[in-house]
Amino acid sequence: MTAIMTSSGARPKSWLKTDTPKDAFQASVQQLYQGWRRFTIHPLGLLGLGIILLLIATAIAAPWLTPYDPAAQDMMGRLQPPSAAHWLGTDEFGRDVFTRVVYGARTTLYIIMLVTIIVAPIGLIIGACAGYLGGWADEVLMRVTDIFLSFPGLVLALGFAAALGPGITNAIIAIALTAWPPMARLARAEALSLRNADFIAAVRLQGASRTRIITRHILPMCLPSVIVRITLNMAGVILTAAGLGFLGLGAQPPMAEWGAMVSTGREYMLDSPWVVAAPGIAIAVVSLAFNLAGDALRDVLDPKGGE
Repeated sequence: MTAIMTSSGARPKSWLKTDTPKDAFQASVQQLYQGWRRFTIHPLGLLGLGIILLLIATAIAAPWLTPYDPAAQDMMGRLQPPSAAHWLGTDEFGRDVFTRVVYGARTTLYIIMLVTIIVAPIGLIIGACAGYLGGWADEVLMRVTDIFLSFPGLVLALGFAAALGPGITNAIIAIALTAWPPMARLARAEALSLRNADFIAAVRLQGASRTRIITRHILPMCLPSVIVRITLNMAGVILTAAGLGFLGLGAQPPMAEWGAMVSTGREYMLDSPWVVAAPGIAIAVVSLAFNLAGDALRDVLDPKGGE
């Protein structure tokens, strides 16, 4: 057996490996670093990210942040103003408001995580299939999407929640059923722009099936835009969850949930404003944080879209 050798006796450079796992890992790390640098030029985005991280840390460390039980009632100490013992006062049942706001962060994060897990795959798959396949598949999937989009999200969520019954699980399902259509529309637009791309045509000529093209090429290319859209939609998810809780269709007592806290405290708003102010401010701040972080993330993952 002979080997191709150069005049100096060494193998040509074409024999050397140029794409090792180490090189791929270094390229990924470098890409993440460059993305982080683009993110850090947005001070408001950093502020939003900091608030989101604080929400996560609060949800995890809730048992260590307060000595009170969020469900323990003390009728002798009801509607106490903020003090050293109760930083944000107590509610109509004598429960510590700060404790319930902290544990409410757990409920909010739980809703956000499950809605994202449900919505992202549904919207991404439906949109990518509709955009790439076209024809009758596009017509059927998009007409179903249009039916969901024809109703305001909160109204549709209220309808689903009322039909399914009160409870946090049913509220999550109701929110997810109203949150996927915008993701599907966005993924379809991305798939339409990629369907006739040269690299897709090359893969098709190599004999790749439609399923392989969608899963290996279309879906990964649609993912960044969908991630940005999900981040921006988190504010709407939080407000919808709070609205369902306010109307008694979300988390049920004695679970701490910001919307339900506002609902039960509105009767005492004039004499004891802290009962409503604390969860209301929490809803507003966290919703704003996701909007700020989403705007910065859009510039990182889709620089042209932010111009």
